[in-house]
Amino acid sequence: MTDKVGSYLKKHTEALVKDVGFAAACELSGKSKATLGRYFSDASEHADRFMPIDTVVALEAAAGFPHVTTALADIRGVTLSHDPKRPNTPRSGGVNADVIALSQRFAMLMAEYHQSIEDGVISVNEAKRLLRETLEIQRVLIDMKMNLEAHAAG
Repeated sequence: MTDKVGSYLKKHTEALVKDVGFAAACELSGKSKATLGRYFSDASEHADRFMPIDTVVALEAAAGFPHVTTALADIRGVTLSHDPKRPNTPRSGGVNADVIALSQRFAMLMAEYHQSIEDGVISVNEAKRLLRETLEIQRVLIDMKMNLEAHAAG
């Protein structure tokens, strides 16, 4: 495993633990705070330590987002969609509403990008805002896909 991939997984592991909260993560996983910390530590002595998959499953069940699962998918070039508030049914607005929403979201992404790159550097916070906008575009595209599939089915 490359250092880049390991670092990416460790960052998402840390996000998972922090999402659940250290105390709850310890209780759910049966692991100590120190052990959980080692799973996302970037110290060289912990470079080969990663959270066991059963622990990931237990923590992601309690988390607001599947951080590690999404990171694994990203590494493989797979896109996942997760939104527990949305049912898996097409929106009633149809394809036209989706095209409008997509255009609006893309405009928001470009505005964020323009603001972020103004000083020639994209900061961590700016990158997070850009990521949020790209995820919103992804959600709109999924809605559009579902509406098109429903339309094609008759």
